[in-house]
Amino acid sequence: MSVYQVKEIFRTLQGEGAQAGRAAVFCRFAGCNLWSGRDEDRERSPCWFCDTDFVGTDGTDGGKFRTPQELTAAIAKAWGDAPRDHAYVVFTGGEPLLQLDEALLETVHEAGFACGLETNGTLPIPQGVDWVCVSPKASTKLQARSGDELKLVFPQEDLPPETLEELAFTHFFLQPMDGPQLAEYTAAAVAYCQEHPRWRLSLQTHKWIGLR
Repeated sequence: MSVYQVKEIFRTLQGEGAQAGRAAVFCRFAGCNLWSGRDEDRERSPCWFCDTDFVGTDGTDGGKFRTPQELTAAIAKAWGDAPRDHAYVVFTGGEPLLQLDEALLETVHEAGFACGLETNGTLPIPQGVDWVCVSPKASTKLQARSGDELKLVFPQEDLPPETLEELAFTHFFLQPMDGPQLAEYTAAAVAYCQEHPRWRLSLQTHKWIGLR
């Protein structure tokens, strides 16, 4: 890896899933293997419902980082002066596994950070990730079939939750698809979780309280 292309780096609270409420630095890599990020290509993408801007390197503290050490320094700067005993960085995207590698994970660990990953699951996961969250998309081939957290954006017509229950994850979450039908999809997710108690409801709490 010669250059890491990063859309943005910022400190916040994790808003979703099992780690909701945890202080974290988000390192959002640019680029995705399922969607170009351009609106004209959205309808042809399996994740046409994506609500994230991951195009370019022009976000907060984004840029092109030549080495793992350089990017780790930017992550540490975003964390600030808070104690490092619970320091946590979430590598996200786009699709972070287009760029995240073992060299960066090692360097970030040496700086005192636990490493979380948010991935669509279509690419191999490198060694050294402390928390793996996979969010599968319909009509894609899932390579990451185990991890800490499976978070399904719901509903996806061609990916019903019951088809994923044989996968080896500790937590199974349904996250209502954002957009004009959010209330309807939330009610449907609540009903599904009530009838299928292996699944838990994940809500995007950061959006409620104005966090990124």
